[in-house]
Formats: sequence, C-alpha cells, structure tokens
Amino acid sequence: MSLSPDTPTPSSKSAPHGAAFGRDAHRVYDAAQLDGQYLARFGVPAFVEFVKRWQSDSAALIDACSRALDVPFGEGKDETLDIFHAAHGTPAPVLVFYHGGYWRSADKAWFRFIARPFVKRGAFVVLPNYSLCPSVGMDALVEQCTRTFEWIWRNVASFGGDESRVFVSGHSAGGHIYGMLLAHDWSSLRSSSGFPIKGIMAISGLFDLEPIRLTSLNQDLRLTAESATRNSPVNLPLPARLPPIIAAVGGLESDEFKRQNRLFAGHVGDPSCSIVEVQGHHHHSVLDAMASPKHPFSRMVRNQGLF
Repeated sequence: MSLSPDTPTPSSKSAPHGAAFGRDAHRVYDAAQLDGQYLARFGVPAFVEFVKRWQSDSAALIDACSRALDVPFGEGKDETLDIFHAAHGTPAPVLVFYHGGYWRSADKAWFRFIARPFVKRGAFVVLPNYSLCPSVGMDALVEQCTRTFEWIWRNVASFGGDESRVFVSGHSAGGHIYGMLLAHDWSSLRSSSGFPIKGIMAISGLFDLEPIRLTSLNQDLRLTAESATRNSPVNLPLPARLPPIIAAVGGLESDEFKRQNRLFAGHVGDPSCSIVEVQGHHHHSVLDAMASPKHPFSRMVRNQGLF
C-alpha cells in the first residue's frame, strides 16, 4: 500500500502469510554500506533542522495543551513520561509513543509535537523516556520499556484513559520497542480483551537486530550475536490473537529499512497487518506526515480504532 498526500485513506491490505523477505539479505553489504543503509541521519542533510523544528513545535504544544510532564513511572532518573490530556471526552483512548534515536540518543521532549492531532480529536498521548545505550544494555532497555507499558496500562484510568483502548506507536528504535511489547506475555495484567494493546502503528521500525550489530552503531549498543537474537521481534513468538497493526516506512527510506518493515509484516503474517509506504517521505519526515492532521497517513493512524 502506497500513501501520498493526495491518496484517500485506504482500506487495510493484508500482509502475505508466511512470506519470506530475505533474513540474510543484509549480508550483500560490507560494513561501510551497512552504515549507509542504517545511519539515516547521514542520508538527510537537513537532520539538524528537523530536530530544531520538532523541538520548537513541541515547546509550542506545551503552552497549548493540558499536560503532565516528567511523571515518574520508576525510580531511575530516565524513568519518566509525559501525558498530554485529551481535549474532550473521558474515558478516552490512549496512544503511547516510543521515540527513536538508535537506542542511544534523543529524548521524549523532542517528539511532543506528535501529540497535537490526536489530543485535539480526543485521545490521551503518552510519551515515555527510557535509558540509553551504552549506559544500559539492550536487555535492560527492553525490560524497562516493558515496565513502562505495564505502568501506563495499570494507571490509565487514573488520568482519564480507557484501558480497553490503549494503542502503541513508535519510530525507528521505538518501533523495535513496540515489536518487543507485542511479543511479551501480558497475561498477568488480566486485560478484559485478553491482550492490553488495542492496535500498533510501526513506523520505520527495526525488528531484526543482527544487521545493526554489524554497523558502527554497535560501538554504543554492544550487541552480541546472542543478545541481538533474543531482542529481535522477528525471532519471537506472537500471541494467538493479534491487534490491528500498521507497518509503515517512508517511500524515500533505504532498502534495508524497507526490508525490515516487510520482514516484520511477514513475521506477523496476519490479515490484521497493513504494509504502508508513505511516499515522498524519508526516515525523519515520515513523522511530519503522522503529525499532520490532513495527511492520509495521519488519518490512517487515527482511523485504526483510536476514534
């Protein structure tokens, strides 16, 4: 499925069940070429300008919305989250957004601008922080994000959210995080629906960490072959009943990001998964499409069941 600014919001298109998308396709690249495929900011000369604008738009949203910032969900200095309140109507759906940055950089504060179109339509938006590599390893990072989601779900009613309508999204490394959440055993939460996540929006996610282990990023991530395997969502069993999933990637992104997206959709192998390429957008601008109320990708995310 391809989305351009003039494309009407499409209906769901199923990912092919059991499709193979080349688990070893990354091996055609040498180390320098893999860096070129995965270090997205170097393919976008204006990356710094994107960050400045995101930060400016995020600061403006703080002044425009009811919110609670830096709410602790644990005892660690990085264990805080932001809650942007629904503009109207409670109990309201909740969108949880995990930021990117290759698990080693960025902060939730950069991405507050994402909340605007969802808050206006009547949803809560929650942006968690998490500890960054190399101060923690991938196992600890994933465990922390799992605790984050559990805290959000258990406390959602206290800030006016609807625990039966909790959606998860994220970008790049944040995409990896929601992939791990999808594979987690949540039976202890005793969700009335049997699974606490109502829908997932995967944006330029990373689901097989083995290629990442072979890039220069691993100087900070310190992945081994074993830790890359156990922290790759495409290696993990999934629940029997899956929520609706959007697996999206920018049309201008690298071949490896597109392969990762299709690899995840193939692993899901379920009619509930829609594969989307957002045309005209690269790894960073795809977030602008999500945050733009009039863009068909933003409408598609909102129409997944949030409203």
